Amino acid sequence: MPLDIPECFYRLSVKGLILDENRRFLLVREDNGMWELPGGGLDFGETAQEGIQREIWEEMQLKTKSIAGQPCCFFTVKNHHGVFIANVMYITELEHLQFVPSPECCAVRFFSSGEVLEAANMYPNVREFARIFSGQNLIK
Repeated sequence: MPLDIPECFYRLSVKGLILDENRRFLLVREDNGMWELPGGGLDFGETAQEGIQREIWEEMQLKTKSIAGQPCCFFTVKNHHGVFIANVMYITELEHLQFVPSPECCAVRFFSSGEVLEAANMYPNVREFARIFSGQNLIK
């Protein structure tokens, strides 16, 4: 039975913005070949930081070193299933990048905005973030 979802509904997704020294951001490749921002859906009762920490552990079995107290970016987009999602980005640091592969993370790589916008295998939210990131100075 289809769900009766109000037009104002957005699935909330918390994402870690993990940067390298060249201001490229980390993406994770899922087993379907698509690249995604690290993080995922916020569970009921979680803080954003708890959600990011949980998602990064579940996807990659990596520990976070720090997660910002406030978001650096918020944007909405229709995902590949046609569902509207709200992405809230938090600057995040990891202890290291030696991840354990899973269906949600077969590879990790840092990308520039231009590389994301030229690639075919990016989720809509990744493309939207790349457009935002290339046009703004999110990090002082």
